[in-house]
Amino acid sequence: MIQMNRELFQICTSGSSVPVLVAFCSAECGYCRRLQPALKRVSGRWGDRLLVGQVNIDRDYMLAMEERIEVVPTLVLYDRGKALGSIVVPNHGDHIDDFLKEALAEA
Repeated sequence: MIQMNRELFQICTSGSSVPVLVAFCSAECGYCRRLQPALKRVSGRWGDRLLVGQVNIDRDYMLAMEERIEVVPTLVLYDRGKALGSIVVPNHGDHIDDFLKEALAEA
């Protein structure tokens, strides 16, 4: 999982050859911290078919505002700079996998 700032977010979401799942989280959010192991497992399971990154909204608040993030954690799936879908406060890793399968099937 890649820790993203604004610049890395722009590079990855617009220039990656694979879809990019970005988790918008806050260091102050307990649920965000508990979600970390699930995100790491998703990253491992999807391997080279998906890039997983994280934006700390405490440091990149304006980026979160521009992306219209209202609740954390919010996960947004991007492909070639376009948001394909999002999931807010996922229950567990399987919930994230189901979201990815559905969103990528429609792309």
